[in-house]
Parts: sequence; structure tokens; C-alpha cells
Amino acid sequence: MILNKNTFKKLSTSLVVIASLLVAQAPFTDIANAAGAKEEKKKRPTQLIGPSVGKKVQKAFELYSGNEKEGIESDIDGALVVLLDINAKKDYDKAYVARFIAVMYATKGDQEKEAIKYLKLAVGPDILNEGDHGEALKLLADLQMQTKKYKNALKNYYAWMDFTGKEDGNTWVKIAQANYELKQLDKMIEPADRAIAAFGDKPNQNPYVLKLNSYYERKKYKKAVEVLETVILIFPENKAWWTQLPMFYLLVEDYPKAVQTLDLAYKQGFLEKESQFKTLASLYSSNEAPYKAAKLLEKHIASGDITRDDKNISTLANTWHAAMHIGKAAKYYGELAKMTNEAKHYRKQGMLLKQDEQFSKAIPALQKALTLGIKNQGRIHMDIAASYFYLEKYKKAYAAINKAIKDPKSRKSAKGWKSFIADTARRKNVSI
Repeated sequence: MILNKNTFKKLSTSLVVIASLLVAQAPFTDIANAAGAKEEKKKRPTQLIGPSVGKKVQKAFELYSGNEKEGIESDIDGALVVLLDINAKKDYDKAYVARFIAVMYATKGDQEKEAIKYLKLAVGPDILNEGDHGEALKLLADLQMQTKKYKNALKNYYAWMDFTGKEDGNTWVKIAQANYELKQLDKMIEPADRAIAAFGDKPNQNPYVLKLNSYYERKKYKKAVEVLETVILIFPENKAWWTQLPMFYLLVEDYPKAVQTLDLAYKQGFLEKESQFKTLASLYSSNEAPYKAAKLLEKHIASGDITRDDKNISTLANTWHAAMHIGKAAKYYGELAKMTNEAKHYRKQGMLLKQDEQFSKAIPALQKALTLGIKNQGRIHMDIAASYFYLEKYKKAYAAINKAIKDPKSRKSAKGWKSFIADTARRKNVSI
């Protein structure tokens, strides 16, 4: 959930564009005069680059800019050759040229270390005109974020704000992000809150993500829930929040809210993953709604959203059983038995079919369990005997109950059944 670091490259590029526009508006002397016309922060004097340096900088800018009308493409490498060849004498000229070189390297996108090197040379003397110095500080911080120099980035973001008197939501987000990368989790909250305030009526999700990470990694789950409850109201269209909030409710053991929220997410079509459907089904079951759980599982197994494997079919069968839909449960235990060829599943299918009074279907399932070597065979023979009895097949019932009597575990109960079967057959004049 952490911000993509490619964001900082985009920010660097935007700063380069701003810088180039400032240069392109007029000849350098005119730009300096225009800058001097406004009151600068700290009342620093407006400085001009020397004429000889200015000509070379102008040439570099022309190479960088190209000429679309004449079909001349931007030549950043050519501009760098010109700039790197400048042998400036004045401190201001050195800082100005260093900043321009840094901007060129940043524009290339794969020369961050070189860009940082020259930006440090540019901002170190603290003599650039206000706009240039502020932009250089900001770009330096952004590039330090890209190169994982988080402590330095933090220092320069704050330096930029102190120098310019400005702040914005994106900068506060990056400060929170830098603290995250430094594992200073407790220091993330204030800049994230400052970012939220700065974005104002155009809210951004990133500071909320950072707050959530901070609270989660510090195991402050109740605070994390508060963040999610807020963000879901601001960004109700984001399905990720709808699926995360129930998980955090589970962490704080607020099960009713967990099922309510995930149920609402489901009704809005926000659930997509197998794990999400299964979690909702589990929540239905644990909140005494096994029928809803079974319907949900059945629907999404049928559609392929949930894998039709033995584990999920077993869960479905158990859920229908819990919902007291015995016939449905028996059906899925039968499917599970065919999938696994395990005696215990045939036994379960047979017992449920018998319970559902589907005696003719129960018998082959129970017999299959015997064939596969089920334990406690006497109990199975008794169920077979009972099924035959209710089908009024007394001779087969009598034969099955005699097999049950051979098992010490079922002998006592089977003897009672044997007498009952025999008496019933005698009354109905059936030979056994």
C-alpha cells in the first residue's frame, strides 16, 4: 500500500519543465531584472550571471529546447557538454550553472547521483535567486527520495518549506513516506495529517494509506479502524477500502461490523477474489447465518470464482449440513466422496441420505464405505439394516443386522434391532 517510488521521477520532470520555462521566457538579463522587480524572501539581492557565462548558458538552453518548427530535437547531451565546459569564476555563476547541469541530469532520468552532486553545489552557497534556490531544494529532496537517501530528503523538504514559506500536500506525503522508509513509524502521523489538511477539498488517498500503515505496523488496530472508517466515507468508490475495513474489524474482534461491511461490499460488487468470498461465507457462518454462507459458496463455486476442489466442496457440504438442508449436504458429500474416494465421505453421504429418508440412495453409499474399509463397520451395517427396514425389505435388513451383531461395538444395539426386524416381518407374513 506504500506509494510508488516512480512518483518522484515524475515530480523531478515537472520541476525541470518549470525551470526551463523560467529560462525560456526572456534573455537572462531580462529574467534577472524581472526577478529583481519583486520582493524576494530574506531580502537577498538579485544577482546576474556574467555575460560570458550567460552566452554559454543561452547556447545550452537552445540545445536543450530544440526547435519544433525547424525539426530540431532536444539535445540534452549537447547542452551538458556546453555547461560542463563552463569555467565560472563568480560564486553565483558557479551555483547557477551547477543548478542547470543538475536539471539536465535529472531530465535524463537515469543520472540521479550526478544531479544530486550538482544540486548540492548549487544550493550549498545559498546565493541563488529565490525561485531558483527553492526549486533546487525541492528537486534535491525528490532525487534523494529516489535514491533512498531518506534522511537527506527529509532535511531538504523541510529546508524547502522553511526557505519558501510554502507547503503542499504532496510534500507532506513524501515526508511521511520517508519516515516510513526509515521505520520512524510514529513520525508518520503528523505529516500525513498535514497532507490531508493541505489537500483540502480535493482529498488524496495517499496520506490515509500512510497513516494506515503506521498504525497497522505498530499494532494500533483501533486507530487503523478509525482511519478506514473515515476514508471509506471520502472514497466510497474504492473497493479496496471496503475489503480492508472488515479485516481490521476482525483484528479488533468486532465481528458484527465485519460481516455487515463485507456484506455491503459484496452487494456493491466489490468482491473479486476467492479469499474474499470465502471470508464472507465464514463470517456468515460464524454469525449464525449458515444458509447465506451455503448459498454464497454454492453460487461462486458454480461460477468458478471459488475453486471446485475437495476442500471447498467439504466446506460447502458442512455448511449445508449446519443450515439443516440435509439433502443438499448429502449431495455435496457424494461429490466429495467421488473426488477423493475416501470411505469417510461415503459414510457421511449415506448417513445423511438415511436421515433425509432417501433410503434407496443411502444403501449404496454406505456399502461403498464398507468396501473402502471404513472403521466401525458394525455401525454402518446397522444403518444399512435400518434403511432396508424402512424400505420394507426385511430379509435384507435381517441379514445386515446379523453382520452388525458380529461387531462388539454395535452388538448390544444390533440385538434390539434384530428382534424388532424379526417381529415386524412375522406380523407382515414376510419370510426372513
